[in-house]
Amino acid sequence: FVPSENSQALSGTGMHYLAGLLKHAGDATVFACPTINAYKRFRPYTLAPDRIVWGRDNKGAMIRVIGGTDDPASRVENRVGEPAANPYLYLTSQVWSGLDGIDQKLEPGAPVETPYDCKAERIPATLVDAVNNLQTSRFFRQRLGDQFVDYYLTIKNAEIDRFMQTVTDWEQREYFEIF
Repeated sequence: FVPSENSQALSGTGMHYLAGLLKHAGDATVFACPTINAYKRFRPYTLAPDRIVWGRDNKGAMIRVIGGTDDPASRVENRVGEPAANPYLYLTSQVWSGLDGIDQKLEPGAPVETPYDCKAERIPATLVDAVNNLQTSRFFRQRLGDQFVDYYLTIKNAEIDRFMQTVTDWEQREYFEIF
């Protein structure tokens, strides 16, 4: 991925890989952020991403590209993932996405300077949104198989159902004295 020219963020192959990450980001988010709590940090101006964009050494962008010409430490950093992610599923989703970008020779477009102010697709805002994205993802169904995707979705939907049935401390504090 190391670029050979000063004006490049990454090599041609690296740029295609990056474009694949962006193309499949919405569908892969459930693997990077498998918990309900993970989505609460995707807010503007918090140095956590909220849109599917890339930038050069920009912590607000979903994909942060760091490095430069002949820099062996050049890298692509996906800032969506959370520590609770299963590393095997998260990395698998990223590798498949990036390889698809290489295979299709996708282009990522220009980097953003102000990721919170640009018009771009948003990262799924909730686990429900991420589950719905994976449900309809032909790409991940082809790569991982319908049986696996359906099983994973069953687990995630069961988590969501359990959460929705729980009365939280916040709800009790917010409404107890009013009603």
